[in-house]
Amino acid sequence: MYLSAFADEISADLDEQINVLLSAGIRHLDLRGVWDTNVLDLTDEQVSQIRTTLDAHGMRVAAIGSPIGKVPIDSPFDEHMRRFERAITLAHAFGAPYIRLFSFYPPERADGPVDPSGYRDEVLRRLRAMADRAQAAGVILQHENEKDIYGDTVARCLDLMHELGGERFQAVFDPANFVYCGETPYPDAYTALRPWIGYVHVKDGRPDGPVVPAGEGAANWPAILRALRESGYDGCFSLEPHLASAGRYRGHSGPELFRVAARSFQNLLAAMNWQPDRK
Repeated sequence: MYLSAFADEISADLDEQINVLLSAGIRHLDLRGVWDTNVLDLTDEQVSQIRTTLDAHGMRVAAIGSPIGKVPIDSPFDEHMRRFERAITLAHAFGAPYIRLFSFYPPERADGPVDPSGYRDEVLRRLRAMADRAQAAGVILQHENEKDIYGDTVARCLDLMHELGGERFQAVFDPANFVYCGETPYPDAYTALRPWIGYVHVKDGRPDGPVVPAGEGAANWPAILRALRESGYDGCFSLEPHLASAGRYRGHSGPELFRVAARSFQNLLAAMNWQPDRK
């Protein structure tokens, strides 16, 4: 078991990201953005610079925190697949085993929200194409249960896992996102999805309220951690605190609030004597 973080929550500056992570005892990061640039838009020169800097500090990229699948389902798929190919290239460049992705928003309509369930077939077609490509490329896709995409509820996440779940398509378990979808993270979501959970995002939330540090909201983090440990979970816990702001494509905490979030989660682990690998 080890810790990572969406380091762009700390700062846009790579050096500050690294310094804060190291001060919190974290040596992995989920690469979502640097220098106010989304990971998929980084140039090859920037990628080389990031790799050199991370290597110099003994840091590793745990996952490519891509925005793949975070677009309307009726957007051009060929163009999106080209973006997905860039995510694969970056995963190989950084030696990252995982690519985070989503299961598409329903089409945007001026007259109000659209039920994602009506787009199941097209969601599955697109995700299956990406899962097949991931299999060939030797990377693992991690689906995040983001609010308002197809796979936001427990039932639809479970549908995706029954159809696609396996060695190359797994579930990110984000308890706070389930809270904001009106779902119960534990035991409902956890019990249903545990066979496919390959990654965990760490934040907490209160229904109709703010994002808060782990243990201060409705996610029931102590119970989740006990259940994960008892089941033998030995993967990543990635901090994504969103304590200052939470947007569709990124959140922000800043250095001090990030440290608050890190301490809060590390205290939960310490209370059950569960020590992360700090290598």
